[in-house]
Amino acid sequence: MTTVEIEYCVPCGMLDRALTVEEAVLRQFADTLDRVSLVMGDDGIFVVRVDGDTVYDKTEDGFDVDEIVRRVRAQLDA
Repeated sequence: MTTVEIEYCVPCGMLDRALTVEEAVLRQFADTLDRVSLVMGDDGIFVVRVDGDTVYDKTEDGFDVDEIVRRVRAQLDA
């Protein structure tokens, strides 16, 4: 069961960013994923996980949807 989880900061207004990533991931991998979920968080969090493994964390990387999709692909291929 392959899952992608996008945890985003609600108070920071990151819902639009989370929805953009969700749409990009679904467009690329809808046939290979069991679930893509949005998880509400706080404290500035924006993290993307594949099967529990972090592939993107905004505290370490700049926001780039294409790069996030590449990292999801790399994790799925691993």
